[in-house]
Amino acid sequence: MIQPFHLAVPVDDLEAARHFYGTVLGCPEGRTDTEWIDFDLFGHQLVAHLAPKKQEADHRNEVDGKHVPVPHFGVVLEWQQFDDFAERLRGKGVKFEIEPYVRFTGLPGEQNTMFFYDPAGNALEFKAFKDISRLFAKQLNG
Repeated sequence: MIQPFHLAVPVDDLEAARHFYGTVLGCPEGRTDTEWIDFDLFGHQLVAHLAPKKQEADHRNEVDGKHVPVPHFGVVLEWQQFDDFAERLRGKGVKFEIEPYVRFTGLPGEQNTMFFYDPAGNALEFKAFKDISRLFAKQLNG
């Protein structure tokens, strides 16, 4: 089993974060306080901390012809789990920044990916590798 990561992200509305992460994404809620909420994000500890709304737009890097928001975070899922999760998000009305699609098709780094934002403007990417052993491949095509 891989060790779970801990990530704290700023949110400007705890109830909006509770709805988004808990109801829309389906993350069970853990400990809470007046200024933060723990969520179980696919076995990882995500903490939504109350903070002022961010003022700057995300930077963008081009990847496979798409403009990827930086910073972003998410989880690498299994292939079918990715498809099921994408359908769940569509059913909940999530607006995708980059619609779910397969990038690097036919290459060792072939992966499903999707990007969307939480209500506080934090960018999330979820992905799934066709061959998980290529997760840390140094080249996309080798």
